[in-house]
Amino acid sequence: MEPMLRLLGRHNAFNVRKVLWLLDELGLPFAQEDWGRGFRSTDDPEFLALNPLGTVPVLVDGEAVIRESHVILRYLAARAGAEALYPTPLAARAKVEAWMDWVAYEMSMPMRGAYLGGELGLSPWNRASFVQMGRAEYARRMGQLDEALRDAPYLAGEAFTLADIPAGFVVHRWFSMKSVERTPLPALAAYYERLSERPAYRAHIRNGLP
Repeated sequence: MEPMLRLLGRHNAFNVRKVLWLLDELGLPFAQEDWGRGFRSTDDPEFLALNPLGTVPVLVDGEAVIRESHVILRYLAARAGAEALYPTPLAARAKVEAWMDWVAYEMSMPMRGAYLGGELGLSPWNRASFVQMGRAEYARRMGQLDEALRDAPYLAGEAFTLADIPAGFVVHRWFSMKSVERTPLPALAAYYERLSERPAYRAHIRNGLP
């Protein structure tokens, strides 16, 4: 019998919620433990023994310990043999991974400026110039997503894949933020509603939290 998967990280954290979404999509049994801000400290030696960087999430699968949310998403999909979510052919896989990396790299600054600074007012991200830049860049990137979604219902084509999990979260946050000005992006709005038909998305992403 395989050991129960353990997911360490507070249930309301951005990167943890992405993994929770996939775990439910795959129907995998797991135990989630709240670590991080407001819960058990990730400076605790027990946590640092698993991830010396002190970041969440961390997935424990028997003897395997995996960190970084997008690595965990790939690991879980491959572990489950979820070919539809994470295809084996290299060209198809690259298309999925390109969008995952796009979120990791291109959305990092906009999220800090527009959300951490502009919505939450957290230092050092709340400098006026940085907030303004973050909001403008977030809007520009959402326009790119809208363009990409005009010819297909999902980012990698006709079917839902891992590409849509990180992107689906930043889209949710875009529509949830109160301090940004949004111009109409019909394809993006339709995508948001399409994702919202998925029970796991409603449970972990569009669940009342930004």
